[in-house]
Amino acid sequence: MVAERTTAGVRLAQLLASATGDRDRLRAVAVTDADPDVAPTPDGTLAYRVRLLDGAGAGDADAGDDAHGDADTAVAEVFVHPERVRVEFALAPDEAAEAAAAEGLRVRPKATTPPRTVVFVEDGAQVKRVLPAFVAAVDDDG
Repeated sequence: MVAERTTAGVRLAQLLASATGDRDRLRAVAVTDADPDVAPTPDGTLAYRVRLLDGAGAGDADAGDDAHGDADTAVAEVFVHPERVRVEFALAPDEAAEAAAAEGLRVRPKATTPPRTVVFVEDGAQVKRVLPAFVAAVDDDG
């Protein structure tokens, strides 16, 4: 049994960035705009974005350009807090919320336009449990 849990926000964000590339259904997802020197704050600091790259199919999310000039779609943004990570799903927020809740994660809607779903990752064990929310967002074709 592990005596210590990983709860530092920056480390959790690093684990999540690594985990998002480990699944076949998330091959078209990339971590972009990463801040290697991100410092956690109580309100959360943007660590990176997770994007569904152009040509992978996605619903009606906003398109943008990555550093290589390819169009892509925002799936989520990851923010670091001192003792947790906040993932804000922009793509298929309802599907992401359902999948995260089914994994026992703390989920809440964010009243923005367009709406988002916020999922909290509070320890290392929850990193793998948030992956189904990414899969649900990516699998939803709008």
